[in-house]
Amino acid sequence: MDGSQLKRLADIAVDVVHPEGNGFALSGQGSDRAEYRLDVHFDMPLDGRTRAVLGGLLAQSELTLWRRSPAGTPARRERAHRSRRRGVTAD
Repeated sequence: MDGSQLKRLADIAVDVVHPEGNGFALSGQGSDRAEYRLDVHFDMPLDGRTRAVLGGLLAQSELTLWRRSPAGTPARRERAHRSRRRGVTAD
């Protein structure tokens, strides 16, 4: 994967981990001071011991979120943004 095409969205220090269904909900504050939540789901059942170990590890984690824009997205987004602009006139 070419990292030059990815844009860093947030660095998040995980503060709270809640078990939810077959996974976890991780919450924390980003370096931009915004609050973030990440839901992690597993396609296999987790026994109590595995859940406890994973919860402990995730509670000590820091996350970095990256995003790659789909091909052609910036131009389409710019066109859409321009078409939504409204002319404002002053009297």
